[in-house]
Amino acid sequence: MKINLIIIGLLATVVLGLSSCQKGDLYANPNVAAESNTIPASLILNHLTSNLMKEEEPVISQVYKWNQNIVSNYSYYFGGNAYNWSNTSDTYDNVKYCNLMEAQAKTQLNNTTNVYFALSKFFKAYSYVWMSQRLGDIPMTQAGNTSISTPAYDKQHDVYKQSLALLDTANMIISPLTAGVNASKVVDATGDIFGLTYAQWQKVINTYKLRVLISLSKRATDNADLNIPAQFAAIINNPSQYPIMTSTKDNLVYKYNAINLYPPNRAGYSPYNMCENISQTFFNVTANYNDPRVYALTTPSAAQITGGKTVSDFTAYIGEDNSKSQAQMSSYSTDGKYANLNYTRYMASATGANAESYVLIGYPELCFNIAEAANLGWVTASDATWYLNGINASMSWYGLTQGGTVAVSNFDGSKVLGNATVDINSFLANPNVAYQGGTAGLTQILTQKYVAFFMNSGYESYYNWRRTGVPTFVQGGAGIGTPSNTIPLRWLYPQGEISYNTANYNAALTNQYGGKDDLNAKMWLIK
Repeated sequence: MKINLIIIGLLATVVLGLSSCQKGDLYANPNVAAESNTIPASLILNHLTSNLMKEEEPVISQVYKWNQNIVSNYSYYFGGNAYNWSNTSDTYDNVKYCNLMEAQAKTQLNNTTNVYFALSKFFKAYSYVWMSQRLGDIPMTQAGNTSISTPAYDKQHDVYKQSLALLDTANMIISPLTAGVNASKVVDATGDIFGLTYAQWQKVINTYKLRVLISLSKRATDNADLNIPAQFAAIINNPSQYPIMTSTKDNLVYKYNAINLYPPNRAGYSPYNMCENISQTFFNVTANYNDPRVYALTTPSAAQITGGKTVSDFTAYIGEDNSKSQAQMSSYSTDGKYANLNYTRYMASATGANAESYVLIGYPELCFNIAEAANLGWVTASDATWYLNGINASMSWYGLTQGGTVAVSNFDGSKVLGNATVDINSFLANPNVAYQGGTAGLTQILTQKYVAFFMNSGYESYYNWRRTGVPTFVQGGAGIGTPSNTIPLRWLYPQGEISYNTANYNAALTNQYGGKDDLNAKMWLIK
């Protein structure tokens, strides 16, 4: 695919360059590293860790409308809400750099068991899963072969099987490297923008594997060769071999600062916060359940406060309907019918000084994944305990403690409207939240996972909804923006595949979707 095209292009450039040289002595360009030079593996790791963040979506971006966290009511500043998906991008650039990092690390360290090899396997698995969950079948086995310009597609089943094997290899390589002082030593201060220790990276690898395994829940009983429940249980039952995250301190997070400015970098532009509202979907499972996270993450509807309600009154937090067209939505500047994001938290500082770091893979999600697996009978752990662990971890991540107070401000942070007392115990006692077990309990687990994903973890809220239908996403209205006004189930293949790998692309469509690159078709993962 793209890897092969890039290599071919580079070779063509070299050939043309050599053929145009004058006869005589040739001198090396002093500004370019020679082919025989060793490029520091840390430099390539920096590209991979930085690019991992680019493949995710920062806060206050389009994906959080598609996750039904927020709704844009004014296109000029916050864009539209439509699920108008087309051709996806890809992550083959990451795979190319993984291969380069392995080659350079082998030259630099003279072995294939160093941490760069371990992280390369993780990034490869992450990249292949990222693409496959968007598309279905993708090139994998032949994708890195420089002699094949039109690689065949691997079935989605095989992509996941190979990706799980890569994660196992990553864990196997990094495990002995975590011994002694290395456990608390940062892997690479110059290459790893996440600043994780050897022990933390191993936890990330295994925690991510649990995410991948739970995403395969619909295929858990009809694909014996994948051993999905058994693989999940093997990690939970053997923490010394497969350590996982133990608290939010192990979260894989992107930290904003004066250099890495906080998106959308609108500090000082307070009216922008009136151009979006909180989604009705989010409040349906938070404000309706007396969830104190509402106080920390959102601002109450201005009209409700003007009408006499206090910031502690959960009925003051009204959400907008994602399925409505923007033309149907209330005026962004006048009536204040709907709640907004907490401006002080998410918009007041360009460095993100008041906000939580951006989570890519986190401990609260891990708790809910284990709770789901326990509920399904994959592991003997207590689903009720892990369910509560997930809620408490999420509360803690947002800085909430029992009996604490939250100063709730207006839409632009210029005025404190009042203080709200955090009552986690009452929230946990709410009939909709108190764990019920069984099918009802599974819905509760998935609902609380969605809440914990608020403004983080990329498309995970969407993927979990697509797999389980929980929580109920609103659709059917003009605001969804598709021909049927229903939320699509996948993306179209990259344009490069359509143009340059046409035969294999068409074969993949025939094998999966009746020959049509259909946004509404169900891939193997979710059938």
